[in-house]
Formats: sequence, structure tokens, C-alpha cells
Amino acid sequence: MGTRQPPQQQAPPVQKLRLEYSKRGRARFASHRDFARALERAIRRAEIPMAYSSGFSPHPRISYPNAAPTGAASECEYVELGLALVVEPDWVQRVLGEALPLGLDIIRVVPAEGPSLTERLQASRWLIDVVGVPRPVMEQAVASLMGAEHVLVQRQTKAGVREFDVRPAVLALSVVDDRTLDFTGRHEVPLVRADDVVSALAGLVPAFVLARPALVTRLAQGPWLGDSIGDPLVG
Repeated sequence: MGTRQPPQQQAPPVQKLRLEYSKRGRARFASHRDFARALERAIRRAEIPMAYSSGFSPHPRISYPNAAPTGAASECEYVELGLALVVEPDWVQRVLGEALPLGLDIIRVVPAEGPSLTERLQASRWLIDVVGVPRPVMEQAVASLMGAEHVLVQRQTKAGVREFDVRPAVLALSVVDDRTLDFTGRHEVPLVRADDVVSALAGLVPAFVLARPALVTRLAQGPWLGDSIGDPLVG
């Protein structure tokens, strides 16, 4: 009986690029797995020279830090590519933009510099569309949450119902207009999502009842500078 040969070791990437992309329109309903499949198809179609992992099942070297949840639109998602050849970032932006499905748009491509994206993505800013809640109720609920020391919510997970405190992660929360909240949250474990904030507001003020599930859009994510979110692609 033959001995199984060890897998071929792949060369490390010679270039790493960081991409900023958006999820708009119907693409907001794409899951992370859907996006990953679409990106890998686009990379193959565009003939981008990817580096691959070692092992018996090599995979293209792609990192997806802090992807938005299914159903969320976003103007600021990020991905890092490890390449086998040095190429022009502008070329990658053009050919990937041509190959990706409608609603997934490449905004920027830059060489990877400085700390990892995971380290730099410390906070996110979201708009939350809460149709059906009167503005005075919105303002009362926001004031209650911001004035509280702890606000517990429950979330259904694969392991069952989990209870956690959302308040430490809420950096800012305000009423924008008669149907919109502006929420900035710190990335912690467990990650506090925009829908967790909606659950917290509804728990604090029973009149906070939506006419339909909230729609959320991520406007920014990056390093927390103490009063705002910085650009994660600046080294």
C-alpha cells in the first residue's frame, strides 16, 4: 500500500491588496457565503494571479474581516487578497468591478500597509430605518438606552438563546429624522449588531414597535479615534 505524499507547499504571497466594496440594492440580501462565491468567480474570470494556501485543499488567500450580516446594506466592506504576482491596484479594481454582480461595487484597492484589517476595524456606524415608530417614542427610547448603565437583550444562536449587555458597545446613538436612527458601535465579543440595538430600545420602551423589520445600512467602519471612525485603509 502506497504512502500518501505530503501536500505541496505553496509560496507565500508576494503582494497583498486591500479592497473596499459596497453592497447595495438587492445585493444587501446576499449572505457572506454568497459574496465569497461571487468574489472567487470574479477573480477567476478576471484572471487575477492569486496566491494559494498550502495543504491538500489549497484555497485562494482571501481574508474577509467583519462582514456585514445578511440583509444589511453597506458602503464600507473590506477584503484582503494575497497575490502570486505584483499587479497594479487600479487594474484589480477595474477588472473585478467588471466581473462582479450588480450591487457589489469595488470602491478602492490599495496595497496592504500597517496593522491587519481585523485590528483596524474597531467600530461601525449604521443608519437604522425604523418605520412606524413615532419620533417622540424614538427619542424616549434612545434617551433611556444612553442613560442606562446596562441593557440586556437576548439573541437566538446556534447554541440556543444567549443574553448579553449591549450598552458598553454603544458609542453613539441619535435620532436623525422621523424614521431613522444613527448608531455607532464598538466591535466587541459578542458583536453588538444594529438589530440588537433595536431589540434593546423595544425592551426599554414598549411603545417602540416597528411597522416592519428594521433595514440597516453600514456607513463606515474602521479604527475608533475617540469621537469618530477613521479610515482603515490609511496605514
